Amino acid sequence: MNYVISIIGLLVVLILAYVASNNRKHIRLRPIIVMIVLQVILAFILLNTKFGLIFIKGVASVFEHLLLYAADGVNFVFGGLVPKGGFVFFFNVLLPIIFISVLIGILQYTKILPFIMKWVGLLISKISGLGKLESYNAIASLLVGQSEVFITVKKIIGKLPPNRLYTLCASAMSTVSMSVVGAYMTLIQPRYVVTAIVINLFGGFIISSIINPYDVDKNEDILEVEDIGEKQTFFEMLGEYILDGFKVAIIVAAMLIGFVALISFINHMFSLIFGITFQALLGYVFSPIAFIMGIPWSESIKAGGIMATKLITNEFVAMGDLAKIANTFTPRTLGILSVFLVSFANFASIGIIAGAVKALNENQGRIAARFGLKLLYGATLVSILSSIIVSFVL
Repeated sequence: MNYVISIIGLLVVLILAYVASNNRKHIRLRPIIVMIVLQVILAFILLNTKFGLIFIKGVASVFEHLLLYAADGVNFVFGGLVPKGGFVFFFNVLLPIIFISVLIGILQYTKILPFIMKWVGLLISKISGLGKLESYNAIASLLVGQSEVFITVKKIIGKLPPNRLYTLCASAMSTVSMSVVGAYMTLIQPRYVVTAIVINLFGGFIISSIINPYDVDKNEDILEVEDIGEKQTFFEMLGEYILDGFKVAIIVAAMLIGFVALISFINHMFSLIFGITFQALLGYVFSPIAFIMGIPWSESIKAGGIMATKLITNEFVAMGDLAKIANTFTPRTLGILSVFLVSFANFASIGIIAGAVKALNENQGRIAARFGLKLLYGATLVSILSSIIVSFVL
């Protein structure tokens, strides 16, 4: 029965993407089918094989050690504020982002990241059937961040037609930056974080290939990549990435304070007026989506509430809510829901992406803002698709 529901869910997602397509006659089925099959295979390997277990343990161990190194810096500055063995979200989850940001800067400065992004992107373009630029951008979004990725293609961003710009923005919203992966792993199981990162990459291409299909002239598909650290000294770069990491931590902290407080206020008001919390109400709205993702109907309302929270606020708020009630879900539901949460698909991301593009090109920024809701629609379908793929193998 689980397989039947997952197949129905997969068809529903593809139909929803098809309904929003701007060029249905141009959709190419072969690369879409290949990427869906590849998603299932990768999810199975990562979650159900010894190799996958070893790989995920290795990745988790790397981030575990990185967080310990980051803790040395945090404790030096804020030592004594957190009791030994205690947990404060800002200190334990957000401030380590600064150290991860520094490592990304070093890898960027030493040309290691640009090399990986370019050649892995070229390989993925062979699978996805999309242009070299689109494939490079998806890898770059994953490694350098949602807004920083546009800096790496700033030489050509003003020359891009709206359809190619949409795909670049969609990749930035569907994936997550490596700078926050360690923070995610403190809130949900690392195996689901790693799996979501891998299959979201192809999910973004699948949904974009349906919603926004087009051909790229090979003669026009020139990959002009801007090295965002090439004109800086090493220590200038370190300072910039340290401050960038700090900005991310502070921005996320501010958003969490605002959103968590607002949700608490709205929940209280709804309880007084209607006798039901706002999140519980949203749970009923999103429960059918949770069900087609493979979550049992008995758990779909609670799961739907967390899904809605992620869309309206952000993934950190939703992950925090999930952590509080994780023991009320079955392991399978917990896995499906965790994968759904690993993305930047929320309303705030529309402003972040449009602002990043606008900072580089005023006109392109306005175009990105105009298709903001369609971006969010597509990125949310990517999250649902990834959860459905995982439901096949759990």
